[in-house]
Amino acid sequence: MNPFPRTLIEHLSVSRLLIGTNWFLGFSHRSKAQDRDIQEAMSAARIADVLTVFLRAGVDTLYGMRPTPHLVEAVDRAEQAVGRRIIRLAIPSWPATGQPSDLDAARRELDAHKAVGVDICMPHQCVTDAFVNRQTRSLAGIEPFLALIRERGMIPGLSTHMPETPGYADATGLDVQTYCQIYNALGFLMQIEIEWVHQMITRAKKPVIAIKPLAAGRLTPLVGLAFVWSTLRDQDMVAIGTSSPYQAEEVIETSLALLARRPVRLELSTSRSKSSLT
Repeated sequence: MNPFPRTLIEHLSVSRLLIGTNWFLGFSHRSKAQDRDIQEAMSAARIADVLTVFLRAGVDTLYGMRPTPHLVEAVDRAEQAVGRRIIRLAIPSWPATGQPSDLDAARRELDAHKAVGVDICMPHQCVTDAFVNRQTRSLAGIEPFLALIRERGMIPGLSTHMPETPGYADATGLDVQTYCQIYNALGFLMQIEIEWVHQMITRAKKPVIAIKPLAAGRLTPLVGLAFVWSTLRDQDMVAIGTSSPYQAEEVIETSLALLARRPVRLELSTSRSKSSLT
């Protein structure tokens, strides 16, 4: 298998497919019951098995690294199994109340993430979007938090659910090197029409990470990935969560086939109702 295509976030080479963590940590965007199913099923060993499949295909960038013991253990296991380092992208959070104590909380959170080897740090949507001001068309006040990220040797980015964020950050010259945007063919959790979000992505001066490309499992990989890969730029990325090695293999092959414009080489799901097609 050819190495997975790559792009740059500032000076750092990353795979264009990012390994999502929602399906490792229990954020299903479906129900509390499914959250619990994920949390109980995803041991360090199982997560490591998934990470190993990605690493062997050249997908070496993890979206959502955090100092959670079983995730840290899983990353270490996978790196040792393959002999390749995982690039760590974090989306930490802290209070965004406008009080001086916010900076102290941010320092503690950033120190904890730096301690587990985070390379790229994007304040979570609950932090970033608290600073978005549509009146001033800026994120005034977020600069000290971005400076804390730089001071710790991490590349700053912004995790956001608001399509205005990349444009405002670009126009005001914020020290950020990448953005994420919710982007999928269903418009799931997107604040405005898909076409508008697409335009904001293509106008961004920095590479953009499309998150929730399968609308939290509401789209099949072929449908969801065909949309994002065909409408993103060559410098942009896709973050996708999986919960088994089989799913990892499926999204890797589907992505490679779509990017190369060749047929997907996967065995299809079968049932008795499809017997006349075989």
